[in-house]
Amino acid sequence: MTSEFLTALATFAFVASITPGPNNLMLMASGANFGWRRTVPHLLGVSLGHGFMVMVLGLGLAQVFAAYPGVRTLLTLPCAAYLLWLAWKIANAAPPEKARAGGTPLTFLQAAAFQWVNPKAIYMGITAQTTYAPPDAGWSGAVAVASVFVCVNIVSVNTWAMGGTQLRRWLADPGRLRVFNRTMAALLVLTLVPIGLELI
Repeated sequence: MTSEFLTALATFAFVASITPGPNNLMLMASGANFGWRRTVPHLLGVSLGHGFMVMVLGLGLAQVFAAYPGVRTLLTLPCAAYLLWLAWKIANAAPPEKARAGGTPLTFLQAAAFQWVNPKAIYMGITAQTTYAPPDAGWSGAVAVASVFVCVNIVSVNTWAMGGTQLRRWLADPGRLRVFNRTMAALLVLTLVPIGLELI
């Protein structure tokens, strides 16, 4: 991979990873409700799980989506349902004191598995592999693209988790926390609008 392609890929990965989306909104909410330390498995699951998915897409799944568009549609429906469930959980999250006692943030495996039903993550992976992977590199190109994504993405998702953590003091007031969680949940639901328009 040339330095020009590497720079372009890293720039794309940063812009795609740092902008609001389901992962980042959930990480901010987790940081606010559970703190950074308890959110670490979640953010690692996002970054490493997405990197693994990007690699698999580069190894052939993108071609399957291109040949059989219905497969992507079938994946979209459970994705939408899962996002709505997560939005409900965020909207009804307990205050930090209760969350420490009984609430649980997403685990590493849950966050990693979520990447497979996260439309933004899937589109990011397909775009990266079809646009930036060297066409004659084979599996090594797919791995290289995935590796760049992991390195860039982990910085981005950590930024969102830390942002939520910094809000914890301000969100100590139950009323503010309730508004914050419901706003995050509403924004998460809004990420489904482009998917719904595409299905229509």
